[in-house]
Amino acid sequence: MKLTTVTNVSVDGVTQGHRRIDAGIRREVGAPDEDGSGGFERFGWAPPLLDDEASTFISQTFQRADAFLFGRRTYEIFAGSWGAGMDPGNPVGKALNTRPKYVASTTLTDPQWAHTTVLSGDVAGAIGELRAAPGGELQVWGSGTLIRWLLNHRLVDEIVLLTYPVVVGQGTRLFPATGSDVGLELVDLQSTPKGLTIQTYRTTGRPQYETATT
Repeated sequence: MKLTTVTNVSVDGVTQGHRRIDAGIRREVGAPDEDGSGGFERFGWAPPLLDDEASTFISQTFQRADAFLFGRRTYEIFAGSWGAGMDPGNPVGKALNTRPKYVASTTLTDPQWAHTTVLSGDVAGAIGELRAAPGGELQVWGSGTLIRWLLNHRLVDEIVLLTYPVVVGQGTRLFPATGSDVGLELVDLQSTPKGLTIQTYRTTGRPQYETATT
């Protein structure tokens, strides 16, 4: 399966709090796999900019997934909404409730959402086995800390960014000031009436750098 990350991000790179639902979630003390709120206050910056075209893209992307991979915090947000029966007729909910879900977590021991497998121990090895399995896409939604870890371990095949026309000005960024360098090839580019851009990139290993001249 191809491992694809899908991220809602502001123009200034913020991923935190794009929906108001995130405001009520707090990280378990000591859990390494997701960020807490950290004093963030500007929740819900994405929905006012979401239009029909972007919503259709999101729905179609969920539906084409063969399986999902989450960090613990994002998993708990999704389990508390879609897994609890939110809008049961929605095709996004159908995909999430019926397809395999994997959670990279060292603290989650008893997941209640059906079709969930917890990955602990050799997480990189387990994800490598999933990528080697037949199928279409293993999708990662949200889960910023997990995405950064996956990039560090060169486990991402494709990156989808839904970039919203807003500068949030605070909060956790998808890409840290210091992190892995990743070469990208643009394979698809879309825009929507409210100004979202949807970029799909294929990872190409480490980027090339200009050779120093003397």
